[in-house]
Amino acid sequence: MNKKRYTSRLDIKNGTVDMTHGSGGRAMAQLIEELFVSNLDNELLRQGNDQAAFDVAKGRMVMSVDGHVISPLFFPGGDIGSLSVHGTVNDVAMSGAKPLYLSAGFILEEGFPLADLKRIVESMAAAANLAGVPVITGDTKVVEKGKGDGVFITTTGIGVVPEGVNISGDRARPGDRIIVSGSMGDHGVAIMSKRENLTFETTIESDSQALHDLIAEMVQAVPDIHCLRDPTRGGLASTLNEMAQQSNVGMRLREEDIPVKPEVHAACELLGLDPLYVANEGKLIAICSADDADKLLAVMRAHPKGADASIIGDVIEDEHNFIQMETSFGGSRIVDWLAGEQLPRIC
Repeated sequence: MNKKRYTSRLDIKNGTVDMTHGSGGRAMAQLIEELFVSNLDNELLRQGNDQAAFDVAKGRMVMSVDGHVISPLFFPGGDIGSLSVHGTVNDVAMSGAKPLYLSAGFILEEGFPLADLKRIVESMAAAANLAGVPVITGDTKVVEKGKGDGVFITTTGIGVVPEGVNISGDRARPGDRIIVSGSMGDHGVAIMSKRENLTFETTIESDSQALHDLIAEMVQAVPDIHCLRDPTRGGLASTLNEMAQQSNVGMRLREEDIPVKPEVHAACELLGLDPLYVANEGKLIAICSADDADKLLAVMRAHPKGADASIIGDVIEDEHNFIQMETSFGGSRIVDWLAGEQLPRIC
């Protein structure tokens, strides 16, 4: 993108988004150049076209799109900017793909502080740089004050699945093992604690992070992983129900093997939540054959993002596709679909 000269620079400290920033004119060009391009800068984005052209690697292409409407925009452990990168990178990576590129669409509300927008874009840039997945094209729209909620972000990601890898939610088979990469419910509880102004002895932070580097090592060690999924909205329980339906199987879990941090447990009790249904943004569920389970678990535990990985149950035959759980008290219960929206606007 060619540098343009403007009579004055954006007033990031005191300025706000106004309707001219979405008009397609000089003000919009200045916003894009001084705020978006300056932070997300890369060779493809700098071309300034309405699309990005790139070479395609050999393999099956994967594409995913994710809208982010989280409230609050800033939370312990992240913000909407980093979350929008992590969420889409992870969705692409759950196919076993190597994420390559991202696009980003911003819907801004008139009056939104430019300082907050700069903070969000800088966070998005840092997350993309750390993941090695650049934002190469994007779009910005502005809506009137009162017709948005600060900022919404939609990201699209593309990647390539290596030959010989076939990971899908419909591949779980009876006898398979179910593994999670770490503690459940961190993200959702971090958001609700911030939203409700709750304080605890230990700050509960979101687990938001990109998982593609962990997944690459998992796939290299066990190419025949059957299923991968990140348990975001609806948490572990809803995600397992979804995969059980896809694969036409049931599952049996062991509650004592499901990792949940004590502070998350305590917060859930205070908020009246079940941690099994609370969203995560930096954890994954893996389903593989029993023969591969110990090897896969060892690889996950050797990686910083899977250090607390645990085998939590098994896939079983069940025409009703029920998720059953052996409770820590020695009983059992059905872990059903989430009946309603337990935690709105969590991502």
